[in-house]
Amino acid sequence: MNVHVLLEKAVNGERLSAEEGLFLYREADLLDLGMAADAIRQRLVPGNLVTYLVDRNVNYSNVCTTNCQFCGFYRPLGHPEAYVQTYEQIGARLAELVEYGGTRVLMQGGHHPELRLSWYTGLLRYLREHYPSIELDCFSPSEIDNLAQVENMSIRDVLITLKEAGLAGVPGGGAEILDDEVRQRVSPLKQSAAGWLEVEGTAQSLGMATTATMVIGFGETLEQRMNHFMKLRDLQDVSLREYNNGFIAFISWTVQKSELTSLGRSKFSDDYGATAAEYLRHTAMARIMLDNFKHIQASWVTQGPKIGQVSLKFGIDDFGSTMLEENVVSNAAHDTYQCMGEREIHGFIRDAGFIPAKRDTHYNLIKAYEDPKDSESVPSMGIKQPRQAKQVEIPLAVK
Repeated sequence: MNVHVLLEKAVNGERLSAEEGLFLYREADLLDLGMAADAIRQRLVPGNLVTYLVDRNVNYSNVCTTNCQFCGFYRPLGHPEAYVQTYEQIGARLAELVEYGGTRVLMQGGHHPELRLSWYTGLLRYLREHYPSIELDCFSPSEIDNLAQVENMSIRDVLITLKEAGLAGVPGGGAEILDDEVRQRVSPLKQSAAGWLEVEGTAQSLGMATTATMVIGFGETLEQRMNHFMKLRDLQDVSLREYNNGFIAFISWTVQKSELTSLGRSKFSDDYGATAAEYLRHTAMARIMLDNFKHIQASWVTQGPKIGQVSLKFGIDDFGSTMLEENVVSNAAHDTYQCMGEREIHGFIRDAGFIPAKRDTHYNLIKAYEDPKDSESVPSMGIKQPRQAKQVEIPLAVK
């Protein structure tokens, strides 16, 4: 195999096999990968626009029974810091989002062992009634799986019930690495790789919005990363063919580790994590291998705005969202970011040589800010980092 032949093949729209992808992942120069990924991006999403979304991450509860080793957010049931927000508290956050010009809420929590389906449907109906302009993309696949177990229902029936109550989409959180060997090491109580894919595929069959995610740095092999790509690509093929409704976008980031998590406190912590260069390499490979995904988002929250900016030349066409609120990632590390104002996002996109464009969940353009003076009218919030998170011991040891 030849690196340049394979890159030319990918740029021209020919599908690479997993074996070819692994060869590129191992052997190709980082900048060659970036240029190829950028060319593919221009073929799939031509032009000079880089989109972004105004939304908010709301965590309705931090109660969870899964004990993932990379999580510093969850609290067990009965812990003094455990909470479940009221409908009114969640509504107040959406009211702020509406005032800020947002269009979507991404709402997730833990795997609560006692919250019933009626609580979730009641919440969705309340939010749909009071904030009809906000799209409700809520509850990750593992939360859907937990709810199905609590209610002794099928995944499909749970999703149908939630959709009838107002659920528009299922976010892609909880994918991590779609390989059960990795999952058994870092999140053994969470659903399997097949379970995650089942939830997303079922949601797609019901016409719901879905995204795909991936987190690298769990000590996984390149083969396991490539298997993740292949599983996503295969499901996308099926869903686009059968339902004309696949994943809207792909987002990846590096695992965050510090003494705030069991993973960071493990004696093997040096085996975990990934560098910014590795993130860029992985992002380029995602654009090359996920040939049936149109949109790929940056992860400035975990990588920092500057690396997010650089990634726009590595196959990415979307800067992500403002994230008026973010609690999960910021409770796993000290050096992450929590939110960024629209004006700041415009600045990073423009400094990278692109034009910022506001979108909705489905990548419908709301407004392209071609004139730099137009950016002066959008809200500025600065770039905020979270307050220092508190260390909480997690009893399950990382091997």
